[in-house]
Amino acid sequence: MLRYVAKRLLMAVFILWAVATIAFALTFLSGDPATLMIGDHWTAEQIAAFREAMGYDRPLLVQYGDYLAGLPRGDFGVSVRQQVPVMDLILERFPATLELTAAALFLIVFVSIPIGVLSAVKRNTLADRVAMSGALFAQSVPTFWLGIMLILVFGVWLRWLPVSGQGTILHLLLPAITLATFSTARIARLVRSSMLDVLGQDYIRTARAKGLPNWRIHYVHALRNALIPVITILGIEVGSLLGGALITETVFAWPGIGRLTLQAIQARDLPLVQGVITFGALVFVLVNLLVDLSYSLIDPRIRSEEGGKR
Repeated sequence: MLRYVAKRLLMAVFILWAVATIAFALTFLSGDPATLMIGDHWTAEQIAAFREAMGYDRPLLVQYGDYLAGLPRGDFGVSVRQQVPVMDLILERFPATLELTAAALFLIVFVSIPIGVLSAVKRNTLADRVAMSGALFAQSVPTFWLGIMLILVFGVWLRWLPVSGQGTILHLLLPAITLATFSTARIARLVRSSMLDVLGQDYIRTARAKGLPNWRIHYVHALRNALIPVITILGIEVGSLLGGALITETVFAWPGIGRLTLQAIQARDLPLVQGVITFGALVFVLVNLLVDLSYSLIDPRIRSEEGGKR
């Protein structure tokens, strides 16, 4: 088990290094980063002074080494536009994105799993067709369009819910639904497929032959094993939700990292863009590492395999 954890940790470190390297390289792909950030309206002397102040006059390898050395300390540099450490800006906005992501994940889990189980149990019935048709439609709807439609219906026409900003749980409903819709549909279809595969296994037929009630067969024996691939995708979905929050946060003016990223891109604040990309990769890698380690808690067969390898 320790060898498995060590291998995953090394892989996580490698991925973070690769992402940080790509984020650093993006700074120089469009030419001189100093000119890109301040524009052409400054004099040559002002541009040279800014380049020296930001450290862009040093050799590229020195800049790269300093950038990597600062990452373990959470030092992503200073925002050019706001003159505040990048990490401070990220930590200020991250709780809002985490709140939105947690709410969306809650909806995904407690909506998609029951729908997927129901569709598998009621295979080829009207309930199955309606559920899967709805899931297919939900996967086809663009996020920005869904958000605008929810604002129009529930915020403008019915005036039931606020349409922007952060505050009460009512402010959270529309952006959480918008962010969760696509993933809910995808997970529901995955749960259905996984459940159908598990329901055909021999141990399920044995459980039925023993006269166990259907609810116990479906929700205790079958669902537990069917959730193995689902949890894998849920781990990936967390990273996707954090990244996809950019569109949702923009539509609903939600003060999170997604909106901060868009503002940084529009302002050509390259240190902030680098920091947000690297921080997002860190969160994504950590979530997936936790998902990998959780397998042995969900499926005893994995513990047995690890023990056999030792």
